[in-house]
Amino acid sequence: MSQEALPTSLPAETPIEPPAVDAMQNDPLLILIMFGASVYLAWLWWQDAQTAKNGKPNPRAFPGAVFCSGAAIGVAVVGALVILGLEVAGEYALDLVGQQRNITALSLLAILSAAFFEELIFRGYLVVKNKGRAALIGSIVGFSLIFTLAHNYFWTLDFPEGVPGWQFWNGELSFDFGLKAWFSSAFFFINSLWFYAVRFYKLNPAQSLLPCVAAHFASNLGVFLIKLFQGHVVGLW
Repeated sequence: MSQEALPTSLPAETPIEPPAVDAMQNDPLLILIMFGASVYLAWLWWQDAQTAKNGKPNPRAFPGAVFCSGAAIGVAVVGALVILGLEVAGEYALDLVGQQRNITALSLLAILSAAFFEELIFRGYLVVKNKGRAALIGSIVGFSLIFTLAHNYFWTLDFPEGVPGWQFWNGELSFDFGLKAWFSSAFFFINSLWFYAVRFYKLNPAQSLLPCVAAHFASNLGVFLIKLFQGHVVGLW
């Protein structure tokens, strides 16, 4: 009786395919709208900061619309880059680099504009001040959780081919609770805590929003450059 030949080698493991380009986050129309809105709001914020510097503060100024020392900004940026370095090291240690999301070159505008837009909303408006230390810390933790969940790592909208990301109502909601989702979300939470910290630490007695924006800007630019180096920036848009 003949015997079947045994395989000479085991089949290679199927590599994990990186997620496709996120249609909503990389939609050119949404990116340009977000970038334009952020530039306009940043200009208004800067005008408020200038009037405060000239001794005529606007009573209806944007939150944190004051200038601060270079040291406050420098420490904020260094801290953000240290956190980013730890995140990248962790991704390599846990073999998560291949699961990085792909982005387009145009999304750099969205990434950088988010540095101001998100800071104005979260570190500017979404914080409880002048109600005691417990209320401040509690609001920082609570809104940092919201900030984390708002970034779609545990969830995503999947769009049919050819449907632009701005038509969000045509997207199909799906969830992911894998290691990469938990890992990335944990660092979003840590980043949020740091961005809040640099608004209220001693180097920033006026509670300017500038250290928060600078730290967020440095972190987001670093993420883009790392993705570019890793081959996760695909196409112009």
